Amino acid sequence: MSAEAVSINHSILSSTPSITTTTTTTSTTANVGTFQENKHDKIVRVDLADYDNRRDEIVDQLLRAAKNDGFFYVVNHGIPREDIRAMFGASVDFFALPDQVKEKYPMDVARNAGWQQIRPAAESAQFSHYGIDDLWPTNEDCPGFRPVTESFMHQCHELTEKLLVCLAIGLGFPCDFFTRCHDISQPDTLNTLRCLHTRTGENACWSANDVDTLTLLFQRPGEPGLQLICDEHNDPLCLPPPSNNEIVCSLGDLIMRWSDDLFKSVRTPPKLDAGQGPRYAIAYSSQANKSAIVQGRHLYTDPITAGELFLKAMERNFKASKRQQAAVV
Repeated sequence: MSAEAVSINHSILSSTPSITTTTTTTSTTANVGTFQENKHDKIVRVDLADYDNRRDEIVDQLLRAAKNDGFFYVVNHGIPREDIRAMFGASVDFFALPDQVKEKYPMDVARNAGWQQIRPAAESAQFSHYGIDDLWPTNEDCPGFRPVTESFMHQCHELTEKLLVCLAIGLGFPCDFFTRCHDISQPDTLNTLRCLHTRTGENACWSANDVDTLTLLFQRPGEPGLQLICDEHNDPLCLPPPSNNEIVCSLGDLIMRWSDDLFKSVRTPPKLDAGQGPRYAIAYSSQANKSAIVQGRHLYTDPITAGELFLKAMERNFKASKRQQAAVV
């Protein structure tokens, strides 16, 4: 993709395709952070097995999840379990470093990368594909961290490209429309890997809102599930911990805007519930290139670049994080 803005006029498909999907139902009490037996407990599982031959079926599964929920599980996604474990191991190693070492790589809002203390018992680290050489931990400080992380980021990007192709088809766009808008070879790429660490008994949210297209969410086996808010009533939904190498995928504000609100988005950043012992989570956010025009046909007709939307959100949330830190000092 060239550096010039990418835009398209489109018409949303008016017909709803026939959908076959695997769902799961759980039942518990009605306490916040637990499950109630209702339609929201039927979580779509998007199966990417035999992707090239099953693409129409996968498009149908994604449309079901995008229109009704704003999130889903991805299975048979192609990222080996051992590579996910290796990324978590690298994250644990980085967060175990003394604060004075991590402070050498401070959060840079403009570049969307760096380490940040969210609260006394919660911290995050973010990494992008381009232009952050000085924000990568050196091999002396954290041996092997950069190659493990960069390899994992490229695997995540390959997975998101498959999902983006199917979402584009479902909206009636050219199949490569979203992949051209999310080109990590360009200097204005915004795709980001985020690592989060909380200590015992501490809740934490990601430091940035889901002003993105979609996000892959990774958890360690056996740890409590993520809490999402996906409806206008702000009712929390606590997802069960993924099993069998499943990945949670949430949709963000950019895809909702492109779809003219046909698709739902997760309304708040995913939240880690407090648990026993330290908690770790990883997210890969697929965010349109800064130059990409995010514009709908019917509702969001005023053109705006993804870079403008993202910078506004980052500045807003960074200030909110600083206020939160000051409140607990």
